[in-house]
This record gives sequence, C-alpha cells and structure tokens, in this order.
Amino acid sequence: MNVIGDVAGYTCILVDDIVDSGGTLVNAADALIAKGAKDVYAYITHGVLSGGAAARIAGSRLKELVITDSILPTDAVTKAPNIRTLPIASLISDAIARTAAEESVSSLFD
Repeated sequence: MNVIGDVAGYTCILVDDIVDSGGTLVNAADALIAKGAKDVYAYITHGVLSGGAAARIAGSRLKELVITDSILPTDAVTKAPNIRTLPIASLISDAIARTAAEESVSSLFD
C-alpha cells in the first residue's frame, strides 16, 4: 500500500463504490495514518461487508465508514460504532418518479 502526496496533519477521505471484506479499506486507512493523517473517513455506496468485515472495520483506525442501505445491513454492521448507514429509498423513488415524468434526475444532486 503506497500513499502518494503529503497527508500529514490532514483529514483523509476514502471514496469507493463497494466494500466487501474491508481488508483493502482498513489497510488504506492504516497507510494514511502511518504517513501522518489526522483522521481517515470512508464513504462507500454499497456495503456488502461479508464475513468478519464489520468487526474488522470496528477494530480499525477508520474514524467512520459511511455506507448506504442499498444492501440490507447485518446486525454486526448496525452495531459497529464507526459504521453509519444512510437510507436511500427516497432518493431512488424520486429518481424513478422524475424518470417517469421525463424530468431531470441529475437535479436531485444539485
């Protein structure tokens, strides 16, 4: 795991589309902290979090992992102190309604 650039003293944010085992995410957080990052947060769209991923992340140096509920979170995920789940049902329903009405979907993100 390599860090490119100076992260010392900064809060770092990791962004990805999916996390499964959490190993790469935890290793990335460790690498950033080792290079002097103040805090590390991660924002992931789909939190598969299979096997021991929730425990791995709960025991990691990640300040917070934010995922959506596009995949139903397990009890281990909901109980992890540093994992936050954001609901997206209203966003999806608004996108469907706008598509059906031939309105802009991208304006949902303005």
